Amino acid sequence: MQLKIGHWTGDGTGVTVIVPPPGTIASGEVRGGAPATREFALLDPARLVDRVDAVVLSGGSALGLAAGDGVARALWEEGVGFPTPFGAVPIVVGMSIFDASVSGTPPTAADGRAALKAATSDLVEGRIGAGTGATVGKWRGGFSPGGLGMAHGTTGEASVLVIAVVNAWGDVIAPNGDVLNPAPDPSSPPVPRLGMTNTTLAVVATDARLTKTDCFLLAQSGHTGYARALHPAHSRYDGDAVVALSTGKKDTDLDLLRATATEVTAEAIRRALPTT
Repeated sequence: MQLKIGHWTGDGTGVTVIVPPPGTIASGEVRGGAPATREFALLDPARLVDRVDAVVLSGGSALGLAAGDGVARALWEEGVGFPTPFGAVPIVVGMSIFDASVSGTPPTAADGRAALKAATSDLVEGRIGAGTGATVGKWRGGFSPGGLGMAHGTTGEASVLVIAVVNAWGDVIAPNGDVLNPAPDPSSPPVPRLGMTNTTLAVVATDARLTKTDCFLLAQSGHTGYARALHPAHSRYDGDAVVALSTGKKDTDLDLLRATATEVTAEAIRRALPTT
């Protein structure tokens, strides 16, 4: 799949930029109660623009959305974007998680530029980019590290790649129902249940040929993957959001593709947890 992914990793926070090929169709959906987003309204199937030039994932909550400004300005300088009589306007969708950088130095426009400049076809997981300051399991009164995970699947000739940044209020759940993130250390002082400090983000990319409405349905299936791998998911304290991208020309059955996307999203969420 012709995606490029770049990361900027700072002190407890970061930025991840996904750059699809020109003409990529996109849509998305938010189901969490506390989203921090940029240009997300454009993803509604009823809106005029059906393509995106980049998706930016960042820490820093609403402050970290500034990273998308840096990406948009850099693409504008290259002449990339939606054509208008006065020049191209880059369509850059942003989504942010809440991490501790809110009390320090959230990602900036310059950090977004740095992540864009670093974009390659290499796939890297872990405590990197937007997943650097992610944590999970906060509904229990403690927390453990989250991160950025990726997973891949196929349906016929079409493939699906999911990039997930997991900073959930809830726990990460295995297919058999076991909790995968470590329980809080019982010897540690209790931590108040943290609201408004969460959010899981995902980009579901496929090389299947899809319309904007098809992409919206694919994003919904990504949210089904959230419900399989997170408990609880889509809380009032999460800004859970999914963007779906169609980058290619391969024909496939949409509903089979959606079923695959559900499983691949759940796996990407599970892979976001540190292995050590």
